Amino acid sequence: MSTSEYRPEFTAYEGNLDEVEVRASEPLKNFYGMSLEDLKSYLSGLGKEQFRAQQIFKWAYERRITDYELMSNLSKTFREELKGLLDFSMPPVLSHLISVDGTQKFLFDMGDKNTVEAVVIPSDDRLTLCISSEVGCNMGCKFCFTGKQKLKRRLKASEIVGQFMQAHDRLKPGQRISNIVFMGMGEPLDNPEAVFKSIEILHDPWGMNVSRRKITVSTSGLVPEMWRVAANKVRLAVSLNGSNDEIRSQVMPLNKRYPIKELMAACHEYANETGEKVTLEYVLLKGVTDQLTHAQELHRLTKSLPCKINLIPFNEHPGSGYERPADAQIEKFQNELIRLGSHVLLRRTMGRDIFAACGQLTSEFANKPQTMDISNSKIGSTYSKTKQPLSPSRTVEINN
Repeated sequence: MSTSEYRPEFTAYEGNLDEVEVRASEPLKNFYGMSLEDLKSYLSGLGKEQFRAQQIFKWAYERRITDYELMSNLSKTFREELKGLLDFSMPPVLSHLISVDGTQKFLFDMGDKNTVEAVVIPSDDRLTLCISSEVGCNMGCKFCFTGKQKLKRRLKASEIVGQFMQAHDRLKPGQRISNIVFMGMGEPLDNPEAVFKSIEILHDPWGMNVSRRKITVSTSGLVPEMWRVAANKVRLAVSLNGSNDEIRSQVMPLNKRYPIKELMAACHEYANETGEKVTLEYVLLKGVTDQLTHAQELHRLTKSLPCKINLIPFNEHPGSGYERPADAQIEKFQNELIRLGSHVLLRRTMGRDIFAACGQLTSEFANKPQTMDISNSKIGSTYSKTKQPLSPSRTVEINN
């Protein structure tokens, strides 16, 4: 190799020049994976003032400006230095689907042919982002589309925050993501360090300032990690989906490791420590979890726990082997729980026509369905009076 081809990088050093060491260039740190304290520490270690971290946070999060040349309150010298220190890249959006009910689904490129989906769910008083924490999932829940693909890798905090920012940047003027639910692809408590780091970043007042009370972490029942939810002062949702161990183990293999008794004990511990109700998610599968005897068992199981029960009519996906109950049966199940005195809500089905509803998220693969006929059930649908199959609008964005 000629000297003209070799470009070493030198470390500034005060002393004998013979002791100056050549070091390889270090990869840039991704800004979206750093908390404010992380950035302060990083800059301080470089001999910079810590308040510069707050300035950068304000530019990047509040003003959404990541071009250093536009950060006018930073010196020109410092701006030039930062170009070699921080990376503001986010997971590219590969596709952006919009449902007839306004639900938006994003497919993100996580590199190495790995993709995840996230969903923005509109309602009258809030805009909720359902976010993913892993590519695939190891929990293997039988009714979940994600569960059909094994875990490929856990996402970094920067990739979780990046999903939020990409969705945020595509909102209409005046709109704001008010709520975050970790109910997308993957088991959040199987990737706790990155999940709770991303919560710290998004909650920071200098960042996106999302209230911890507006953030929910959902788990399939990874009992040993559930303490983290209370410790981070966010809300807990638990995928129960079975009124007894036999049924729950059938649809959720994790129950064999952490049966209902252990799971409910962890839920009681969370409620006692935080004073908050636990949200129990219960998927209604035709002939499996939707009978009145199941409703009665569910009430007995949960009546001593401060909780609300979210009933979720099953959302179909290819090869699931399960069916969605008839609307009449769903109503009977709900009414039985109400009669018994449970606090129960019927989850409004959103985005089902673009495979964006609960349990329908997955990575991209050959012949993956993009739309479906949703005319077989009207219950809980925003468009319940529509009689014909609905076609969503679609935009596609590559490498943006």
